[in-house]
Amino acid sequence: MISVVATLFHSESYIREFYRRCLDQLRRLGQEYEFVFVDDGSPDNSLGVVLELMMEDAAVRAVELSRHFGHHKAMMTGLQHARGEFVFLIDVDLEEPPECLESLWQQLASSEADVSFGVQSKRQGPLSGRILGELYYTIYNWLSFSPMPRNQLTARLMRRNYVEALLEYREHRFAIETLWHLAGYRQVPVAINKHGYKGSSSYTLSHKLRLFLDSITSTSALPLVFISYAGLALTIPCGTYILWVLFQFVFLGVSVDGWTSLIVSIWFMGGFIIFNLGVVSTYLSVIFTEVKRRPYTIVRKIYERNANDEGKRNHAGGPHQPVMRLTSKSKWP
Repeated sequence: MISVVATLFHSESYIREFYRRCLDQLRRLGQEYEFVFVDDGSPDNSLGVVLELMMEDAAVRAVELSRHFGHHKAMMTGLQHARGEFVFLIDVDLEEPPECLESLWQQLASSEADVSFGVQSKRQGPLSGRILGELYYTIYNWLSFSPMPRNQLTARLMRRNYVEALLEYREHRFAIETLWHLAGYRQVPVAINKHGYKGSSSYTLSHKLRLFLDSITSTSALPLVFISYAGLALTIPCGTYILWVLFQFVFLGVSVDGWTSLIVSIWFMGGFIIFNLGVVSTYLSVIFTEVKRRPYTIVRKIYERNANDEGKRNHAGGPHQPVMRLTSKSKWP
């Protein structure tokens, strides 16, 4: 069985076409299927559209989160609730065409890999976004001991053993593409052309910067090592210069003046120290978040129908009330 996992946030206008196009691909492959939609606190009627689909197809399930937790955490929660031997993870906004499932399936079967994942053959979007994307991968791969593939897409087809290994990661501060890579296993890329660029994104510059910091601080300690090296690189020449000044004053009788150079040096060292404190504080904030062990996400309701109850409606709620299972929180600690 293939589990199709997608998250919902301002997704109302895409869901039905997404479902139809995915269903066409699943039927072409001749596989049993399920849909797992995770409502990440979407303010529109995304959940309502999914519940309508569920009344038409018992293989559709909805996981409603108690609030907006973020795209990456919602994806991990969706993977947690997927039941299939294969899991197809993809964004619902149709920028990544659902038709790529066939290519991912063929690649997975022919290579006997554990994961086939989409990569952009050519980055789309504004020039600034493309430049920032290249900088992200360049800086991350420079700072990380385990470089990751560039221009990864959300779209990926995964075997159950890989999904279970991925769910072993319990970080609360992370960028999901780093976990995809760190989980290991045999992964093969598939070139996919994104379609229908919307012209805007919920990923603002500040959001992208936070994800970049999370990806670095959760996987690499090299910035802390660089601070030590930078401090050493400044201490040695400064110490040498102090010895030279003392030598001039004691043995040559030369007094060294320079109010401007003194102020510039103070400002430089002050800025350098504050920057280093900021890097250390970023790591401390990650530790602060992780040690509290708060719930990963909170699941408000899980909506599902039993396959053997096709055509049956909820006894108490009338024809438009789906059968639901309630839970207080997800299984994340």
